[in-house]
Amino acid sequence: MPGSDVTTKTHCPYCALQCGMEITAGKVTETGRELTISPRTDIPANASGALCQKGWTAGELLTNGERLTTPLLHGEPVEWDVALDYVAYRLSAIRAEHGPDAVAVFGGGGLTNEKAYTLGKFARVALGTSQIDYNGRFCMSSAAAASTRAFGMDRGMPFPITDLDDADVVMLAGGNVAETMPPFVRHLSGPRVIVIDPRRTQTAKLAWLHLQPTPGTDLALALGMLHLAIADELVDEEYVAARTTGFDEVRTSLASWWPERVERITGVPVHQMRQAVRAMAAVDKAYILTGRGAEQHAKGTDTVTAFINLALALGLPGTHGSGYGCVTGQGNGQGGREHGQKADQLPGYRKIDDPAAREHMARIWGIPAEEIPGPGRSAYELLDALGTPGGPRAMLLFGSNPVISAPAAEHVAERIGALDLLVACDFVMSETAALADVVFPVTQWAEETGTMTNLEGRVLLRRRAVTPPEGVRSDLDVIAGLAERLGHHFETEPAEVFDELRRASQGGLADYSGITYDRIANETGVFWPCPDEGPSSRHPGTPRPFLDSFATPDGRARFVPVQHRPPAEEVDEDYPVYLSTGRVLAHYQSGAQTRRIAPLVQAAPEPFVELHPDLAEQLDIAAGDIVRVSSRRGEAKAVARISDAIRRDTVFMPFHWEGANRLTNPALDPTSRMPEFKVCAVRVERDS
Repeated sequence: MPGSDVTTKTHCPYCALQCGMEITAGKVTETGRELTISPRTDIPANASGALCQKGWTAGELLTNGERLTTPLLHGEPVEWDVALDYVAYRLSAIRAEHGPDAVAVFGGGGLTNEKAYTLGKFARVALGTSQIDYNGRFCMSSAAAASTRAFGMDRGMPFPITDLDDADVVMLAGGNVAETMPPFVRHLSGPRVIVIDPRRTQTAKLAWLHLQPTPGTDLALALGMLHLAIADELVDEEYVAARTTGFDEVRTSLASWWPERVERITGVPVHQMRQAVRAMAAVDKAYILTGRGAEQHAKGTDTVTAFINLALALGLPGTHGSGYGCVTGQGNGQGGREHGQKADQLPGYRKIDDPAAREHMARIWGIPAEEIPGPGRSAYELLDALGTPGGPRAMLLFGSNPVISAPAAEHVAERIGALDLLVACDFVMSETAALADVVFPVTQWAEETGTMTNLEGRVLLRRRAVTPPEGVRSDLDVIAGLAERLGHHFETEPAEVFDELRRASQGGLADYSGITYDRIANETGVFWPCPDEGPSSRHPGTPRPFLDSFATPDGRARFVPVQHRPPAEEVDEDYPVYLSTGRVLAHYQSGAQTRRIAPLVQAAPEPFVELHPDLAEQLDIAAGDIVRVSSRRGEAKAVARISDAIRRDTVFMPFHWEGANRLTNPALDPTSRMPEFKVCAVRVERDS
């Protein structure tokens, strides 16, 4: 157990940069152990010694006065055994009456790899349910689907982040890293940066060129830029011939996307499109990165595919010093989707309907392959089915707060309220935990050990730095306690779980079998895939997996023809304004953590509606007025902010507070099942 003035190397609890930090545990006071946080300089993501405001204040998560420290049963404190016995009994009764799929499991992209793996195993082995998904479906799924069909593999950034330092040009479509992960910006100080965003965000203000499209038209913009690249003879024909397939079909599909048409759809001038494409084509080292702004759409997979097509035409992916990448958002958004908490996947990024994958996992888990359930519902479809005929009657919730973070959130809250049993594992009483029949108080990041896989595909080790409060247990303990009562033995020591995960991932796309805790510590992270090559040799890990070939059967990247289509919901007379949502610097995700930290609340105390001066004048709204924003799904109220950084036809709301996601559209991408968070039609008016 760490004593006084013990310093431990670990990582930030927030975004996918997973910045390195050191925690020094000092003397014990009435509010807990004094903690000092300082940045590490040996982790490339923040090797310059940077942390954002969230990172600097992360210690307050551990000493927050709102920490839960005892299980709650119907709101009343109870002993751990009482709560575990009750949940196991209720789960058994519901399964017996309604079948195994009557129990759902909902995970999170912030869980460690060990937890994500164990959660998937628990759902399929102990519960026998197919009904498991996680909130990463709301973040990474469109980019993952597009990367998989283009490259045969999804690793958000298939290159080290430090490669960006030496780039000549970086195009960032739909990302605001200056606010969501500020240390990232230090890797963009060298290249010319092109930002695609309907708002003039803090990132856009740093850009060499800002393209400001109408919300929901990123796909058309990418098609127009590729059309220009072909027309202006900027395509890397040698690369296309040697390393790709399908370009002729894409070339033909672009015939109707002439630049002037794209300008009418997107609002981006042709000369800016041409300037962007020529800048990318004129240099030796260029990258295209996508973020949630381009991905969180009912056509998000096709939008990312269009940007990948542009990158392939310019010869970027799999080229040292150039490439395509996705800026992963959640802390373990990459690892969280690799090892089994996603409805259609098994560990190692294996497909759950692949007979060979099922046989492999059956051997690891010691069960017949036919007992492993098939694919389940995706995240929103799962939430939408709660309490309905044929839908889940019970749900176990780990590391997520869907009452705030899911689209059509008011409807989701109603569905959660229809459950016979809701069990939440959390460290504070989040808005969703407040609805639960049973709440288990669980450890926080610096109170436990586990691995995280950051946005580069680098597997990192978070180390336990402080002792958790008395009465608090880890998610692994909760799962193991329930599994034992259901007749199964599950490991609780993270290192033991990781060893099983290594065996489970062996031979899969996301192969961790050659990664160990010692290697991570000694090498400050190891890139997957990293197969176990036996005692006589050691695989070095794979920082740049596509340099020699792509992970497709023929080793070539695939061009895929796609076509633009309007948003699932267009503006009309009743709802004449676009709504876009996103993050602000001080807060993270649903705000369950950051809205309890005083300096962050002081920096960003409340939600707001950002609108252009012309729109504000038209609606007779002044700065500071309370504004009511209504969509077909609900309404929200917030303070007006007037800014010319937003388009005249668009308003912006951050989603860290209750309200914004009451408005958003649950229309789903047909491939990734990603909801259309980033654009919907709303009505805006001053609240009387």
